[in-house]
Formats: sequence, C-alpha cells, structure tokens
Amino acid sequence: MKLEKSELQESARHVLRGCFMGAADAVPGVSGGTIALLLGIYEKLLENIQNCTNVATSLLKLDTEKAKNSLSSIEWRFLLPLISGIIISFIMLAQVIERLLENYPTSIAGLFFGLVTASVIVAGFMVHSWSYSYLLLSAATGVALFIVLGLRAGPVEQPGLIIFFFSGAIAISAMILPGISGSFLLLMIGMYGSLIEAVNERYMTKILIFGLGAVLSLGLSTRLLNWILTHYRDTVIAFLIGLMIGSLRVVWPWPNGVGVVSGEEKEIVEGSVLSWPESFISFIWPFLYGLAGFTVVLFLWNLNRSD
Repeated sequence: MKLEKSELQESARHVLRGCFMGAADAVPGVSGGTIALLLGIYEKLLENIQNCTNVATSLLKLDTEKAKNSLSSIEWRFLLPLISGIIISFIMLAQVIERLLENYPTSIAGLFFGLVTASVIVAGFMVHSWSYSYLLLSAATGVALFIVLGLRAGPVEQPGLIIFFFSGAIAISAMILPGISGSFLLLMIGMYGSLIEAVNERYMTKILIFGLGAVLSLGLSTRLLNWILTHYRDTVIAFLIGLMIGSLRVVWPWPNGVGVVSGEEKEIVEGSVLSWPESFISFIWPFLYGLAGFTVVLFLWNLNRSD
C-alpha cells in the first residue's frame, strides 16, 4: 500500500512537471525544454522519446524482437503522466496566456525574463567542470542567437501543406531545445498565425500534416541530441546555456514583451525590438514579476533536488 501511494505521488509530480512544460510551450519565447532542464528530467525525457522512435523504426523494418526490447525500455510511469500534464496545460492555459500577453505584455514578459534568467543559473550548476572553452561556447552561442532572434519574417499568405510539414519539423526541434521556443520560431518564419487559424478552425488536414512533420523531426533530432549528450554532456549543457542567454532578447519586456499574435487582426506584435522603460512605473511591475519568476524557478529546482 505504501508503495502504491509513493507511485501515485511520483505520477502526480510528473503531471505537474508536464503542466509547467505545456504552459511554456504555449508561449512564443519560452521553451518547454528549458523547464525540463531546470526540473532535472531533460536527459530522461530525450532517452524515452528515443526509445519510442526506436519502436516505430523497428516495426517499419518488421523487426518485432527489437521493437519489444525498445518497448520494454520505455518508462511509461514517467512518460504518460508527463505527456498528460503537457496536453492538459496546453489546452487549458494556451488561450489564457495569450490573453495575458496581449493585455499585460511587459509584466508577463518580465515574469518570463526572470524564469529564463534563473534557468541559466540552474543550468550552470549542471556542468561538472567549467573551462574557458565552455564559457566561450556559451558566450558565442548567446550572441549568435541574440542576433538571429532580431530577424523576423512577415506572415506567410495561404501556406501550402508542404510548408505546414516543414513548419512542424522546425517547431518540434526547437521545442525540445532549452532556450528556443517552437512558437517563437513559427513567428520568425511567419507561420504562427496560420497554425493558430488551422487549430481554431479545425483544418484537420493541415494539422495532421504539421503533426507528421513534427513526429518525423522529433525522432531524428532526439536521437542526435541524446547521442551528443551521452558523449559530450558538459559541452552540450554549455551550448544550451548559450541558447537560453540569447533567448532573453525575446522576453525582454520593452517595448511589447514576448511577440504574440493579436487575436482580432492576427498581426504580429514585435517582441524582439529592444527599448528601455519610459518611467519608473513602467519598470516596477515587470521587475516584480521577473523577481517572482526567478524565485519560482529556484523553488522548483530546490524542490526537485530534495526529491
């Protein structure tokens, strides 16, 4: 009985972790991979996703024995509650978060800025031994991403199915990387509004094609990331820290915070244009929200370490 209670508590923790990841993935500028990294489940998640893709690959090759072995290696008690939390959170919070970003862009962006800043600090403790080369890698990656995130394409007019396919492939690759938001990457290539429209209007063909591109890309990118993490863990963590540092450009609160799409006109509200607060009053709320986000991340990190 005691074991069952412990298992239920652990499943509840995974659902909660999934909820945090789902909420982050709904926001252009914040990555679910960042949340997975700071919660200490990033490598475990990649390993389980790779095992899932191994099952599918083995079945396509009609290698049932290898498929069974891969299937038995999947940690279902970890993966299923986590995915459930992601789906529940994404469905319940996506519209709420979008409205908050539209109505309180600078304050909510401040919250995310604090979250990502604290995530950088947490990830820094995950590197076993820092060296000048790791510091240089993080700095160079951060500067490069900072520059790239300043680029922005206009909305794609009436995109075809092939564009939806590649958009899915690009977005899912970004979602599993801490520091890069799949939603924001869709904004950069001008496909965020089209995807939102497809979901709201239930254009199932476009959604399925997008999902197909995402699934195929997820299998390839996860395999590559998992192999690199196994052989060059500290180098990868240093690289991911650079991504998170560079992504701070997207969640800088001024002038408009995180880039979002207006629900009424579907116009892109710039989130990568940099400015400064016009007054102390316009500074104080984003600062307080940022401090709250910073504190929450450190709390979650300490909670995870005590488990």
